[in-house]
Amino acid sequence: MTAVALSAPTRPELSHAAYTAERLLRDLPERWAHSAGVARRARELAATVAPAERELLVAAAWLHDVGYHAELAETGFHPLDGALWLHRRGWPERLCALVAHHSGARFAAAARGLSPELARYPFEASPLTDALTYADQTVGPYGRPMAVGERIAEVLSRHGADSVQARIHHQREPYLLAVAARVERRLAAA
Repeated sequence: MTAVALSAPTRPELSHAAYTAERLLRDLPERWAHSAGVARRARELAATVAPAERELLVAAAWLHDVGYHAELAETGFHPLDGALWLHRRGWPERLCALVAHHSGARFAAAARGLSPELARYPFEASPLTDALTYADQTVGPYGRPMAVGERIAEVLSRHGADSVQARIHHQREPYLLAVAARVERRLAAA
């Protein structure tokens, strides 16, 4: 079975999400370790979302970066490529939208001229999207825990001064810091 032939479950079952992420990312060790770390972090953040959404949070965390798999590259923008692939395989719409919009993807999509394509997946402002973004922004390369500010700096350094990430920093950083503040308040109250 090739990685792109993977099918979807009838609902975002955690074991199937983890299996799918492993099959697609195991040849990208830095990305695979990051995704596993984000899933671990999402489990730690589960108390910040409604009980009925906890499994979806962790499934989205496992799958958020599958668009990095070379065979899934359609637009060259990993959040959208992952969402498109998952959608074609019958994964739930909401999960596809979470993948498409994780970590402020709408800012990078606009800078890349991909807003119309991304608009196929509705953006949701909720504790669930906050928790997914916070999980992603507190785990760095190879699954290393990081503070949000440290992760923002790492992404900018890795992508470089002329990158899309640098061009959208003035929009994305305030968004990520606001997400972090909301999640940290929810964690303190939980």
